[in-house]
Amino acid sequence: MKLEGRLFAGMALYFGVTGLIYWIFSHEPAGTTALAVGFLTSSLVALFLHVQYRKRGLRPQDQYEAEIADAAGPLEFFPPRSVWPPAVALGLTVLALGVVYARWLALLGLGLLAGAVLGFVFQYVDRED
Repeated sequence: MKLEGRLFAGMALYFGVTGLIYWIFSHEPAGTTALAVGFLTSSLVALFLHVQYRKRGLRPQDQYEAEIADAAGPLEFFPPRSVWPPAVALGLTVLALGVVYARWLALLGLGLLAGAVLGFVFQYVDRED
């Protein structure tokens, strides 16, 4: 994950520098916002990959002398089914409709979305390996 983290950090640097230059010379909000979102999302992925690398170390895919057998065995836990992805989609849909139609609907959608995301994140927190 070290190489992938550096790749996304380079993308974040590119979007940051390009967005700053674009904002200085154009003062156009849509393009500046798009470049800022690109910077933030690539920074988030780079940070995640860096934290995972620090936590888990090198993977077999990152080592030049690794064999195929080094990557054998169970990968990770993949949940069999979950009710939370449709709940997140419902909350996001209500939030988007609320942004268009009414503030109270947006607040309701934000509450639904927050609850669904928390349920999704903490669904298997008590799971034993």
